Amino acid sequence: MRILLISGISGSGKSVALNVIEDAGFYCVDNLPPSLLVDLVNTLEWEGVQSAAMAIDSRSAHLLKTVPEAIERLRQLGHEVKVLFLTASSETLIARFSETRRSHPLSHHLQQQQLSSAPLSLIECIQKERELLEPLQFLGNVIDTSNLSANSLRHWIKDEIGVEQAPLILMFESFAFKVGVPLDVDFVFDVRILPNPHYDLALRPLTGKDQPVIDFLDQQEMAQELFNDIRHLIEKWLPEFKRDNRSYLTVGIGCTGGQHRSVYMVERLAAHFQQNERVLIRHRQSHCK
Repeated sequence: MRILLISGISGSGKSVALNVIEDAGFYCVDNLPPSLLVDLVNTLEWEGVQSAAMAIDSRSAHLLKTVPEAIERLRQLGHEVKVLFLTASSETLIARFSETRRSHPLSHHLQQQQLSSAPLSLIECIQKERELLEPLQFLGNVIDTSNLSANSLRHWIKDEIGVEQAPLILMFESFAFKVGVPLDVDFVFDVRILPNPHYDLALRPLTGKDQPVIDFLDQQEMAQELFNDIRHLIEKWLPEFKRDNRSYLTVGIGCTGGQHRSVYMVERLAAHFQQNERVLIRHRQSHCK
């Protein structure tokens, strides 16, 4: 198996790292007691799991000394084991805890384990945690997340585990303004300025996927101009959304009833972009699917 152990100082980004690794297809376990490490790997191997990640933190303080031995045991069994240790400056950690208004995990845990007679301040918890985790810091690669954004950390973690960025999915979605703008869209374009096929009795029962409606709108110079403007804007900013680590970019195209103009524009845009991008099409009105 491919095994990744994650540890580090609370507030340094372990949760962000674990989420990235889980998205990459790893079986993930958070706050695993080190004494269960070998047994868990044996169980996962029996179940056919090929890649797993386990987060170990300071709340298992009295068991941390067993981690090096467990790692060596796993390697002897033929598993590939890698350790990532995340840390940050005390000033950065204090700022992060202040922003989230969360207490440090050790603030009450040490009292519960009778390792401290009184609650510790935040800086005392950070210092104590550094002492407890020091044996793990030199078992693998150390990543200092001070002044590092969450998005940058995601990229670093992907580089560490050799995971390529999954291709962004570009979704085009038609909708009716009379029903409401969908909540999941990143861009919203209003095509109600185009001539409405609804007022042609022959076109009214059709949708923007039917050839007579397509022919009608293709004849409108305004439709071509609007298509080009929307296309150019998406082409300009799509690379930035990819660099922002997005999984989806949803473009909403709305008209009055969500039946003719918006469906027509979605189909045209999708046909253009699917030549080079992963594209999904959604029409919110059931009769347009």
